[in-house]
Amino acid sequence: MSENKESIKEEKIDEVEENLEIVDNEIKKLQEENSDLKDKWQRALADYQNLERRTQVEVSQRVSSKTNDLLLNFINIYEDFIRAVDVLSKDNIDTNGLQAIIKNMKSLLHENNITQIDAVGEIFDPQIHEAVSMVVDETLDEGTITQEVSKGYVSGKAILKPSKVIVSKK
Repeated sequence: MSENKESIKEEKIDEVEENLEIVDNEIKKLQEENSDLKDKWQRALADYQNLERRTQVEVSQRVSSKTNDLLLNFINIYEDFIRAVDVLSKDNIDTNGLQAIIKNMKSLLHENNITQIDAVGEIFDPQIHEAVSMVVDETLDEGTITQEVSKGYVSGKAILKPSKVIVSKK
């Protein structure tokens, strides 16, 4: 009987060991699956964060572009008012009302950090100037701007409208 008990104990031990091995294998599989899912989740999170950043940048760029387009249209109207005042002043017509409008427009440009590009006397820079003509002038350095045909404007670092200029050459 004692042999029988021993045999049963050994069978039970073998059975428990087999079950432990099965459980260990299952634990390993679950750990691998967990690790794999964690890696996939981290990649998905990184992809989402990158997408979110890209989207914010794209939206910001679109808003900036549309704002600059609007400001450029406003500048064109502002310049039309200035030209109208010049023409009317030559005919001795009262331009006080238009002058007040121009003053308000200048104030609006200033509030939005839009400044004119100073060009006359500067060296030509293709980033902010557009050469419309060249004149020979031996007294000036090559590439010096002699005349401004049309004002240029910047908003922060963005060029809204380049200055149209006449440049000297030797």
